[in-house]
Amino acid sequence: MTTIDSYSHGASGEREFGCAQAIRVDHTIYVSGRLPHDEEGEFLAPGDFDAQAEQVSANFEKVLAHYGATRNQVVSETQYIVDLPRYSDAMAAANLAYFGDHRPTSSTIGVAHLFFPAQLIETNVVVDTRLPA
Repeated sequence: MTTIDSYSHGASGEREFGCAQAIRVDHTIYVSGRLPHDEEGEFLAPGDFDAQAEQVSANFEKVLAHYGATRNQVVSETQYIVDLPRYSDAMAAANLAYFGDHRPTSSTIGVAHLFFPAQLIETNVVVDTRLPA
């Protein structure tokens, strides 16, 4: 039997967009694009790539903790970056800092805009809880 568990912060925007922060289907967790926002859904660090990347990582940790998962169980990530040529080195450094020796698959897409006008990064991941934490 398939089990499904949806997780939301209750932050502004979740109801309006009809989405969850994450959904677990059996052993796989699909995490929505993480933004640099606080618990209330307020956008943080306009125009500061490093601070935004750090906040995105912190927001991943909250979602993973809800499911008892860790970053070592992330199997795939997709990153959307505004002005990718400018921020590619910073993005790589943030990724290495977050994942350490763990190496999930990764796709990086340069985009013209994200939801918030000063937003520079959005990342989503897929997690397999059968992997060692």
